[in-house]
Amino acid sequence: MAAAGGGRRALLPLPAPLPVPLPFPVLLLVLLAAAATARLYRPGHDPLTVLTASSVRPALLNSSAAWVVQFYSSSCGHCIAFAPTWRALAGDVKDWESAIRVGVLDCGEEGNYETCKEYGIHYYPTLRYFKAFTKQFTTGENYQGADRELQTLRQMMIDFLQNHSQELRPPACPPLDPVLSSDLPSLFDKSSHHYTAIVFESNSSYVGREVILDLVQYENIVVRRALNFDKPFLEKLGVTSVPSCYLIQPNGSHGLINNLKPLRSFFSSYLKSLPGVRKKLLLPLQLPAPENKEESTEIKVWKEFDKSRLYMADLESGLHFLLRVELATHKALEGAELKTFKDFVTISAKLFPGRQPVVKLLETLQEWLVSLPLDKIPYDAILDLVNNKMRISGIFLPRKVQWVGCQGSRPELRGYSCSLWKLFHTLTVQAALRPKALLNTGLEDNPQIVLQVMRRYIQHFFGCRACAQHFEEMAKESMDSVKSLDQAVLWLWEKHNVVNNRLAGDLTEDPKFPKVQWPTPDTCPACHEEIKGLHSWNEAQVLQFLKSHYSSENILYKYTESQTDPADNEQGGTREGKDKNLLKNLGGNGEKKLQEKENPGDPSSRVFQKPMGNPGPVQGSGKSSAASVSLKGTRQAVSFLGIGFSNLDMSLCVILYVASSLFLMIMYFFFRVRSKRWKVKAHRSSV
Repeated sequence: MAAAGGGRRALLPLPAPLPVPLPFPVLLLVLLAAAATARLYRPGHDPLTVLTASSVRPALLNSSAAWVVQFYSSSCGHCIAFAPTWRALAGDVKDWESAIRVGVLDCGEEGNYETCKEYGIHYYPTLRYFKAFTKQFTTGENYQGADRELQTLRQMMIDFLQNHSQELRPPACPPLDPVLSSDLPSLFDKSSHHYTAIVFESNSSYVGREVILDLVQYENIVVRRALNFDKPFLEKLGVTSVPSCYLIQPNGSHGLINNLKPLRSFFSSYLKSLPGVRKKLLLPLQLPAPENKEESTEIKVWKEFDKSRLYMADLESGLHFLLRVELATHKALEGAELKTFKDFVTISAKLFPGRQPVVKLLETLQEWLVSLPLDKIPYDAILDLVNNKMRISGIFLPRKVQWVGCQGSRPELRGYSCSLWKLFHTLTVQAALRPKALLNTGLEDNPQIVLQVMRRYIQHFFGCRACAQHFEEMAKESMDSVKSLDQAVLWLWEKHNVVNNRLAGDLTEDPKFPKVQWPTPDTCPACHEEIKGLHSWNEAQVLQFLKSHYSSENILYKYTESQTDPADNEQGGTREGKDKNLLKNLGGNGEKKLQEKENPGDPSSRVFQKPMGNPGPVQGSGKSSAASVSLKGTRQAVSFLGIGFSNLDMSLCVILYVASSLFLMIMYFFFRVRSKRWKVKAHRSSV
């Protein structure tokens, strides 16, 4: 990468001018209609089963059919691109559903977060197979193949069905194994009241098994498959090539079907059209209705926003999704994952230009992670702190997403991926604007630190595996060339534009927000130049623009969620009285913090000194962290028999218990040895 001080870079020709936006009333109607529909898959419209947190277990447990389920996230770009393939697969094997069903579960839906965590879903899309007649909860079997073409997935479904034991095989699934050569003559000798079709094929062919499953819901016909091992017998039947379909009529006559192409679709279509062959009537799958009907039909109103400004609601929503959703896919953090998370929390606590309660939460989380002498930390302990189960005054993080600059024209577009880009752009810029912010953290003197943490975070935690692989390829290619904090800002901007160029026209592109090279000429005219007729970037101007755009002064606080603590209302006046008594010993500062907590929206509160529309950023300080730690020590959330204890409390109790036990054992052995010495001395003196 060229140095930041005035470099020029030739790029592709400038994209075509943006289309004229629709009038706001028309755009609003379009967006409301889109928001009212489901995300990637629509129940009753797509030929698959859309599962939810309330229906997934009843559907999979003791099912008479096997299942293949895609766990996806509606914010995952690769999931959006994969949706047409999965939808086409479900339609292609629709006639197989009495033997194996196709389902989806959206892990990006708030109501499904815990369910996806229970199933151990780390990345998207994840394909899992579930056997029929499963009596107990199971996380299923992972599809391990890298090839996700429709034909490959269809063949893997057949392999999964054949892996069932004879006792657990779906009742509707006919035998898929080939008929033995010695048993073939018997099929011609006996008369029956139905058609019998035999598909002759090679050992590696799936055509016969696909045709068998295509006809599983049809009566008056039986389909079997046979391998082309017995050459003399095949010649006797007139079979000269495979795959071929041989038909035995109910009256006993038989012959080779010669007028068909040797394809599965031709065989299945012909057999379904035979006289007397008709489809069975099947009862539809009965699943529990969604629990939150009002929430599922909620229409979200479009939020007007200024494209030239950065919205704190997007950054805070990104942190919420990162800490409460994406991180929740890991039951515990250890090794490289724990190191990555600690570094991410550290740079966020020091560089995030957020509201004081959010910054204080990050600082408290950072100090807790540093002080905990554990090589493995359960995620639930982290979540307890993020959700403020310890009732620490003055810390807060919104509990739901509120996209503004990252909202999409459809629910599955933009959102979290957009906010994650904005978050790391902001952190790289803040690191360049405040180079001393990371002093005494062990991360200073490394101009690549924010980029390296981003790289490791995406590698270990980002749900979209295809996206993570693409980012890793870019990082391997040129991240080592970054030698200054300014170059780190430009590197991330350049790679973001590379991604925009790659995804332009992709299914993941929002038609209302095209993937263009940014900043556009209307946003930053000085950033664009022409050299010998070719467009080029003025990197000095780009750097200046980025530092301005992602600065604290350019952040708007409109649409941010106000600080509320639902637990306060649950505990009522009893806890309020306890808080006041506990904080009397802390002096005026403690009382002031309690007032801030009781009146989060009060303009006189120290947390929100500025008007509510734009309360302004707060840079992290060690004093607020120390206050939070001291308050954490005095704050009590304890009741009889452990009710009110968090996982953090319990883990600390275990550590203290083990330490006390070791101390007592050491003291015991010390005095035991000492007493033996006294006895020896006393014995010698008496002698």
